[in-house]
Amino acid sequence: MKIVISQGRILDPMQVMDRVGDLVIEDGIITRISEPGTETGDIVRNAEGLLVTPGFIDMHTHLREPGFEYKEDIASGTQAAAAGGFTAVCCMPNTNPAIDNVAVVTHILERARHASARVHPIAALTKNNEGEVLAEIKDLLDAGAVGISDDAFPIQNAEMMRRGMEYCRQFDAPLMTHNEEKTLSEGGSMNEGYYSTVMGLPGIPAVSENIAAARNIMLADLTGCKLHLLHVSTAGTVELLRLAKANGLPVTGETAPHYFTLTDAACRNYDTNAKMNPPLRTERDVQAIREGLADHTLDAIATDHAPHTPNEKEQEFDRAPFGVIGLETAFALTYTHLVLPGVITLNEMIRKMSTAPARILGLRAGTLKPGSIADISIFDPEARWTVNSADFCSRSRNTPFEGHTLQGKAVFTIVGGRIIG
Repeated sequence: MKIVISQGRILDPMQVMDRVGDLVIEDGIITRISEPGTETGDIVRNAEGLLVTPGFIDMHTHLREPGFEYKEDIASGTQAAAAGGFTAVCCMPNTNPAIDNVAVVTHILERARHASARVHPIAALTKNNEGEVLAEIKDLLDAGAVGISDDAFPIQNAEMMRRGMEYCRQFDAPLMTHNEEKTLSEGGSMNEGYYSTVMGLPGIPAVSENIAAARNIMLADLTGCKLHLLHVSTAGTVELLRLAKANGLPVTGETAPHYFTLTDAACRNYDTNAKMNPPLRTERDVQAIREGLADHTLDAIATDHAPHTPNEKEQEFDRAPFGVIGLETAFALTYTHLVLPGVITLNEMIRKMSTAPARILGLRAGTLKPGSIADISIFDPEARWTVNSADFCSRSRNTPFEGHTLQGKAVFTIVGGRIIG
């Protein structure tokens, strides 16, 4: 089977490529890039005026399977991923049962065999996410996990985190940390500041993230573990990451679109769709996140896609669960709020949403180089659309961007030579 993506604008940061051409796929492998309009094949897709990029990789999603399929499952979550232009997603371990044993990793990989995007499990650092006993890290990696994390259940015990890092270092596995000092944040439901005071809600101070990030960076320095800071939301953590990189530490970091587009003012009408953890912060933090993306302090953009049902979100603000969905809006939000205003370049956006996640996780992806697996994303950069969660492929609707007008939309994806959409 020969597939030709014809006359598209082909962008690949790994090859420093930005050109119009025909991209040829044979038997699931990219074989060449030719002059525009010169190739024929079994399937020819006209991509004139479209962007053709390495497949986007979301390194931070919650697919909710197993255990919470009423919110999302692998089928619906990967359909949402494909609709947003992602060819791969990494699913976090806060499932039931947790992704803390080989059987669960195997179950996820089996369920994902015919999904609309690749699924890479991120395994739990401790058994049942309880922070007390380390999981069998090598077995989990051997079974197919691509990273280890404490996401949603941040490790509070520094000794446990140190030992976990030492094990991850032995197997060259990235440890992905949710950075939160619970003694400062416990009971909080939004950023501690002006709006939490006006709304009469308990706050989560920025320093709760900063302290935990500083501890984990120092432990990475001690152990030599590859550390990845999840969902960075504060100016303080950006500066800590910048300093760690300047000192040559093996530390990377990600943020999510809601942290460079929204502030805690989005919560002011008690809108629980703007409730997530870490919470939306201040304008100063938003600007720091943007600067961190522009100067390469922040390596990646992920979604932290966290589905919840409407009845779960339709509660009092302090009782509603944390989390927002993001797979179907991430490209457009990044393109609209970062690329079009010139905060980062289009190539840098592709790097942060494809090439860098592949590098951090050690995946054979993130490039259109001939010989590579044909995981490809195709976008229309001129498409303007209004967010309507009723049209989403996700089972959940908890987006803080309802009604926002954005530019840029996924047209279709290709996963291993299989056209999705």
